[in-house]
Amino acid sequence: MEGDPSRLGPFAIVRRLGEGGQGVVFLGEGPSGEQVAIKLLHTRLTGDADARSRFLHEVALAQRVARFCTAPVLYADLAGNQPYIVSEFVPGKSLRDLVEEEGPRRGAALDRLAISTATALAAIHRAGITHRDFKPANVLMGPEGPVVIDFGVAKALDSPQTTGTGTTMGTPSYLAPELMSTGVATGSSDVFAWAVTIVYAATGKPAFGADSIPQVMHRILTSPPDLGEMSGPLRDLMRICLAKDPATRPTAEAIVAHLTGGPAIDLRTRRDISPPEAGNRRRPLLLAAAVTAAALAVTAAAVLTTLPSEPAGPSPTPAAALPSAAPPSPSPSPRRPSATRSVRQQQPSPTRSTVVPVKQALPVKSPSPSPSPTPSPSPSPTVTPTVKPPPTPNPRNPRGLCGWAFTIVDSHVWNGKGTTYLLVNETTGRACVVTLSTNVMPGKIKMGVSLRVQGGQNASDWRRHITHAGPIKLPAAGKCVIWGGGYGQATWKSGWSHCGY
Repeated sequence: MEGDPSRLGPFAIVRRLGEGGQGVVFLGEGPSGEQVAIKLLHTRLTGDADARSRFLHEVALAQRVARFCTAPVLYADLAGNQPYIVSEFVPGKSLRDLVEEEGPRRGAALDRLAISTATALAAIHRAGITHRDFKPANVLMGPEGPVVIDFGVAKALDSPQTTGTGTTMGTPSYLAPELMSTGVATGSSDVFAWAVTIVYAATGKPAFGADSIPQVMHRILTSPPDLGEMSGPLRDLMRICLAKDPATRPTAEAIVAHLTGGPAIDLRTRRDISPPEAGNRRRPLLLAAAVTAAALAVTAAAVLTTLPSEPAGPSPTPAAALPSAAPPSPSPSPRRPSATRSVRQQQPSPTRSTVVPVKQALPVKSPSPSPSPTPSPSPSPTVTPTVKPPPTPNPRNPRGLCGWAFTIVDSHVWNGKGTTYLLVNETTGRACVVTLSTNVMPGKIKMGVSLRVQGGQNASDWRRHITHAGPIKLPAAGKCVIWGGGYGQATWKSGWSHCGY
């Protein structure tokens, strides 16, 4: 398409796959000819330094997610002021498209889907990431099984409380009740969205419908889920995962253990799963009314414009995001409790403790006939501690710098501050050395790499940088190498090693 880039960093653009609310998705080709998926985020998402810092931090976290059942994030960088994210390309339809074309999943196929997607969600949570938008469009049915995509990174460009672009709030049919009052996504809200996704796979529709946004939100807050013809233990598990109270939902780890024969989750009916009794529904209904009004206001403002549909071909990230709902406006009632809180207030505490006022707890003394005045001590000045912001993890990685066909074979760690890596490409016989800092440095620091091939070439690269030095690559098939580098004032090199790899 006219205006599309021909390259992004080391990746050639092959073709456009689609466009969604957060950016444009391209099929790309890496330095060694491997296919990748590239999401180029919209410029409007990069207007402040905090957004960029969140982006780099989230990329580093995403690269820690275990590769099974997810499309791993391989690389990320900025093209001018536009961030782009490179992930593994997964050929296959989305779960949404598959169910629309072939119908609901049944039996063992549904069980496998539940286990693999729960395993992916557990891996994402283990890396310290909240997915924020788990839904059928973000599950690709790849040739090796279901793969979860689009977790965390692009959404990090919005502040944690921001809902203007819908990144924190997600897709209406998959929103947990607490998101409508707090707007803060958690692992528990991810579990809720996962369960709605599995219900969609089993029945062909989300657990709370997919009609008008106000009606869907009202059902999420006040009605039990519609589980259709689901039966057996999986149906009971869905009921627990779709509880109104996030505190009673199991974790993704517990779900995986339950589905794979580990410690079972208590599937007995819990107090919070059903909506509150009629006499105690006033607060949830008030919140539902506020959410409905907010959704109608958003609709009237033409924010909920339908985005282009996803491309028919495989896409590593959803090519279109469904319209997102804004949270209820706090202006009518600044201290309006959530639907969950109103249910919890009905429950009596198992034990009650009496608080004794301090004046009654102290012994009473007779007044002194002539008390002497006690001077008030001068107040000490309050010292406000300076809070240092957490370091930003380095978004670069060795394979992204050397090439995705290279494999790490050795490394030398610089006291946790950085690492020098040796990589090889067994196809071409080339060796590569690169040094990376553990975190993005606030100022440039001296880093270096060196590589010598027995009976061949040698090269080095020393520079002052905030993230890395190198890479240097030399042909070394069947040869021994001496490799090394430096960080700050420290240097190191190996002896002859890795002969013929």
